[in-house]
Amino acid sequence: MEKESDDVSNIHNRFSLTLVNPSSHYFSLAISLIVAAVTVLATYFGYLSHLGFEENWYRLPLVLGVLFFTQLLDTRFTKKKEYSKSLHSSLFGNMLWTVTLMMGLLSSVVLSKDIELFFIIFGMFLFASFRIGIYTTTLGVSLKKAWAICFIQPLAMYLVLIPQDMWISVFSEPIGLGYGVSFMIIASVWSILTDRAGRPGMESTHKTIQAYLASQGNDFEDAEKLMEQHSKETRVSTSQIRLSSKMNGKEFRMVLPEIHPGPYHPVGGSNIPYLIYKNLSSSAMVMHSISDHSLNLPSRNEVENYLKDLENNEIKEEGVQCTEPVVVQINKARVTGLLFGNNPLLFLSLSPHGMEDIPSYMKTEIEQYAKNRNYSRAMIVDCHNAMGEEISKEDGQDMLKAAKSCLDTLITKDNFPIEFGYANSDDMDVWTEDLGMGGLGIVCLKINSKKYFLGWADANNMENGVREKIIERFANNNYQLLEICTSDTHYAPVKARNRNGYYQLGLITNADKLSKWFLEIAEKAETAVTAAKFEILENQSQVKVMGQSIYEDYSKALDNSLKITKGFVIGGLLLFITSLFL
Repeated sequence: MEKESDDVSNIHNRFSLTLVNPSSHYFSLAISLIVAAVTVLATYFGYLSHLGFEENWYRLPLVLGVLFFTQLLDTRFTKKKEYSKSLHSSLFGNMLWTVTLMMGLLSSVVLSKDIELFFIIFGMFLFASFRIGIYTTTLGVSLKKAWAICFIQPLAMYLVLIPQDMWISVFSEPIGLGYGVSFMIIASVWSILTDRAGRPGMESTHKTIQAYLASQGNDFEDAEKLMEQHSKETRVSTSQIRLSSKMNGKEFRMVLPEIHPGPYHPVGGSNIPYLIYKNLSSSAMVMHSISDHSLNLPSRNEVENYLKDLENNEIKEEGVQCTEPVVVQINKARVTGLLFGNNPLLFLSLSPHGMEDIPSYMKTEIEQYAKNRNYSRAMIVDCHNAMGEEISKEDGQDMLKAAKSCLDTLITKDNFPIEFGYANSDDMDVWTEDLGMGGLGIVCLKINSKKYFLGWADANNMENGVREKIIERFANNNYQLLEICTSDTHYAPVKARNRNGYYQLGLITNADKLSKWFLEIAEKAETAVTAAKFEILENQSQVKVMGQSIYEDYSKALDNSLKITKGFVIGGLLLFITSLFL
């Protein structure tokens, strides 16, 4: 799965391109008005200084008024009628016009030549060219329609910017027209080539971009439809450890779904850990099993199918005893294990050093080793509790050695009656931008008169070192916290404008506050400890998953589009520079 991991990482790295737009459309509105004002001032203090700004001051409010009106009008031509995208595109288009005017003035000073009026019309055409590109790629408009509407805003501004008796003379500047039409053609060719960049795997790169951008506004239907078309049916398993008490009827489940949260909020199974958690009466920890993005559920429909099928479980084994935990540390790698009957439960972590998802080959090797030791089934948790890159070969080998050593040791351990207590943060005020809807949870396991705690957070990974600070706080209060795991949810309470696209737990909420919350939950879990029995549950579900090829196609389309764009940008820049010497 190394290729799949590379493709996902590549797509993830390209996410930063979506942060080019301002975070607020109010910001775009304000800045576009300021930029348009600069255009007016540059025109009348630079290119048309002989007319005097004092006699033409009224053109400033006219240009701003026309800009505001056409920004509203623009929304009528876009596929989703989105005002924010209209404002963002208007801002960047206006900036091109202003930069062209300013560069024309600068060239006249540096090269000691006359100020050329053709920069006014050239800038207007550049504005229109940009509109062709932005309308076809992100706003869902055909190339023919983009040509029909690309001049609406810049031409309307031009007509109130320039005196009526100069409309034709300025517009018909041959150099400005020549350069302007050239850039219109360049923008059109660029649009055609980038749309086809992902073929044959992806029919239209532009439609994929538009679907992604729409999903960022919670309009996820197009994105899910595209992903479901590329998905394939497969059988996935879900393992659970259910602890239940006859004394008070309470139960708790640790869930290890083979599916992976994702692909991204709010599409498909991005919030699947919380949905499973709620389906189990908020008395569960939904762990990150060893799985990758190829096992993402592509749509809400598939999520519903999976959740419904999850109710049909088969009891594989049950009992009332468990071993004390075994912790094996080899260099950075740490494996914590418990044995329920003949079923080992392993927690794998590199914290505080961190890593990406544990690759599937490690799961295969650990499961085979467990089978060779006559274990029934090995349940493996990727703790996902520190940020990092793909696991190195050395760390991977250390983790495998630690897992095998843990399995060997568990065979020799005595079994004891098990007691459990569970509590969560549902009745606490713990909302924060780096935590998902499932909040925090703690299960207390009492084995051989000793109490061990396992922590869980519905979050997308953890800030490095946060786990260690929380565990230290527990130790100072005579509590043994074995591990803290995250669900790797791809739900985002707020849109994170950073390279990752999410806030890992501990980035917003400091470790002291998290420690306090976890301790409070642990105390509640401790008071609820009661004798229990365990059941090993297993479920097989037939669902559509995104598979590996979809990421290859997306990654290829993005890479090809960016290569094409870089070539056109360099060529366009060189062509623009030649205009400064005329």
